[in-house]
Amino acid sequence: MKKLAVLAALPLAAAIMPAQAAEEVNIYSFRQAFLIKPMLDAFTEETGIKTNVVFAKKGLVERLKNEGKNSKADLLLTADTGNLIYAVNQGLAQPVQSEVLDANIPEQYRDPNDNWYALTARSRIVYASKDRVKPGELKSYEELADPKWKGRICTRSGKHSYNLSLFGSMIAHHGEAEAEKWLAGLKDNLARKPQGNDRAQVKAVYEGVCDLAIGNTYYFGKMLHNKKNPEQVDWANSVNLVFPNQEDRGAHMNITGAAVTKHAPNRDNAIKLMEFLSSTKGQEMYAQVNYEFPVKPGTPLSGLVKEYMSDFKADSLSLATIAENRTKAAKLVDKVQYDH
Repeated sequence: MKKLAVLAALPLAAAIMPAQAAEEVNIYSFRQAFLIKPMLDAFTEETGIKTNVVFAKKGLVERLKNEGKNSKADLLLTADTGNLIYAVNQGLAQPVQSEVLDANIPEQYRDPNDNWYALTARSRIVYASKDRVKPGELKSYEELADPKWKGRICTRSGKHSYNLSLFGSMIAHHGEAEAEKWLAGLKDNLARKPQGNDRAQVKAVYEGVCDLAIGNTYYFGKMLHNKKNPEQVDWANSVNLVFPNQEDRGAHMNITGAAVTKHAPNRDNAIKLMEFLSSTKGQEMYAQVNYEFPVKPGTPLSGLVKEYMSDFKADSLSLATIAENRTKAAKLVDKVQYDH
């Protein structure tokens, strides 16, 4: 009877209102869950907002498209610009106006229409054999097409997103015709048919298959500190890192990034998460976990990155401009039969 009396004393609205749902944000991530978990845990601790992650190496943009208005996803996290641009072009992202993001992320690393923002950066560099390539012998991407390197270069597929961004930058800097000549020259200098991932190219240098390999900077850290596969430490120790074009425009840059989905049910929380990841705290954690560069100026570099990769000139070309040339780059890859 006492319990009934208590209930009767409550306002009617309070008695019939369900418990308030916990704050949350739902993430579709091309980045592996273990890489982003430390930052997401820190975000939840700071804000009380729960994070839910769906990870997949591919197919998330198609999933978003198929789900349409019924999608539970709020934020798309990607490992490069390719999937960000694809999602935007498919009408699956929405613009975000945030003074915090604009203050933290340089214009070079965000979409002019505010549809996506970079979260970390990496450079696509050349890994050169310590034994067979003299320091300073290669200074630019352009020199990769020099016949002196015939049969001495390894790369992954020309159609891979990382390479399409590099090739797109060459189109932006030199025009389509000159970029085609360069790509044909690079193809002629390959030691083998393009295959494998970036680490496989460094392995090939270690094994003497080639003398130069194109790869992203963060793979160096992944190999050098690889306890699970210690043979990769030898691969890393067999090469020097060459940041091309230091005497002119600088080394090509790519990013990891994020976009708020078009039908985000928790839009505000998605923006809060992006703002957290762009903060000094978020940037320091996010960059350190994968040996990448923070995009927020002034953020401290992780130990290995500071030791091996801190002193170089980065290409300031807008990633949006590079993205505009990705389709042209893919056509050039086919035209010169790069992968054949």
